[in-house]
Amino acid sequence: MKHTAPRGRMLKRLAAVSAFALIAGLLTAPGSSAAQTPVGGNTIPGIDEIVSSPNLKQIAHLDKSGPLTGTNTDWAFQGRYAYGGNYNGFYVYDVKNPKAPTVAAQVLCPGSQNDISVSGNLLFLGTDSQRTNDTCDNAASTAEVPGDRWEGIKVFDISNPLTPKYLKSVKTDCGSHTQTLVPGKRGEKAVYLYVSSYNLAGVDLPNCALPHDKISIVKVPLRNPAAAAVVATPVVFPDGGFPGSDSGSETTGCHDITVYAEKDLAAGACMGDGVLFDISNRAKPRIINTVRDEVNFAFWHSATFNNSGTKVVFTDELGGGGAATCNAAIGPNRGADAIYDIVGKGNKRKLAFRSYYKIPRYNADTEVCVAHNGSLIPVPGRDIMVQAWYLGGVSVWDFTDSRRPKEIAYWERGPLSLDTLTGGGSWSAYWYNGHIYSNDITKGVDVLELKDPRTNIAKFFRTDTFNAQTQDNYLRW
Repeated sequence: MKHTAPRGRMLKRLAAVSAFALIAGLLTAPGSSAAQTPVGGNTIPGIDEIVSSPNLKQIAHLDKSGPLTGTNTDWAFQGRYAYGGNYNGFYVYDVKNPKAPTVAAQVLCPGSQNDISVSGNLLFLGTDSQRTNDTCDNAASTAEVPGDRWEGIKVFDISNPLTPKYLKSVKTDCGSHTQTLVPGKRGEKAVYLYVSSYNLAGVDLPNCALPHDKISIVKVPLRNPAAAAVVATPVVFPDGGFPGSDSGSETTGCHDITVYAEKDLAAGACMGDGVLFDISNRAKPRIINTVRDEVNFAFWHSATFNNSGTKVVFTDELGGGGAATCNAAIGPNRGADAIYDIVGKGNKRKLAFRSYYKIPRYNADTEVCVAHNGSLIPVPGRDIMVQAWYLGGVSVWDFTDSRRPKEIAYWERGPLSLDTLTGGGSWSAYWYNGHIYSNDITKGVDVLELKDPRTNIAKFFRTDTFNAQTQDNYLRW
């Protein structure tokens, strides 16, 4: 990461804004009479009607276009470009002007979910569906001999973002549902990918035999990315993990892992288990602590550290991203986020549950709504994040007090249908260099602007590269 302004000048600006933010925070702190109250109560918006709190507004939208008509998925950012995953490939957006983003390039390369990360001149794409081959000219395959079916990681050269070039594939067991970029240790000319995948079928599948209680680790030499290869497949759950229950998923792998490389930590959302790892040795992650929630969590989906690395927010994908879970019948504690403090030191660190957070608005029973991907907003001294909730929209919430999280802003569209259960909405909503970018599953890209005295200082922080599951200390940006 590098600064985009001289450090001395940046620090003076931050000091001035910090003083303003402190005063404003005292006037509008969560829980005070001036705190933002969600607009609309439990009133369901009309079909496609946009509603929001006064402090969060849409400033741009781009529809899907060209051959990438599949489901939109995750984001990665670098410089003026945003890379948006899609089941049919990935978009390259020019976001130099957030109020007028444009499509700079499209790469047709089918293979769900096309989870995406970037590092330097490299882009990594995760494929979690069996394909006829490892190129971008492929089709879904269930007829090929199992060993001939391909799924895993594709590597692209994005030295020219307008013309990405396919370099290399790495086949991984059970494919790559998600993949997390892990910087090498200081001085190491390599990056790693922690590849998460799982088997929900309950039976052996081609290329995904049970028990699949492991992750795949791919090492990518930066001087020779074509030599990328699987270097380890550590078993995360030698005891088999959570065996499953009527309300919770059996653990047969991990869904997603977030790393905080500076602190040698990772947090794994692993179906029926939440995991805290020591990643001092990048190729040999070591479990420090695991937790379960057999009452309210159905499927541990993703994780976010706070900036000091003392908390983890885990999300629960109740309903697997295909159910209406933001309604009175489900309630506030299921299909929610769970906030854990990291207590203790060294090998004795543990994840200690503190509270749940769920958007404080009911959706229609026809709206697929679920806790999904989000990121921190860089506000020194506070823990604030933005998060996607499918058709529940985009929520900005404060968990500085782990026991009393509170929403401070929201934006959403109304249902896609009032008659039929329908999926859609925001898959990933991330803060990048002063704005929120939401990748809408069915409609395209939304750019949102947050204007709130509690978060205004965040606009002064800039980074050159952003992968949400590869967390940095934003105070060093």
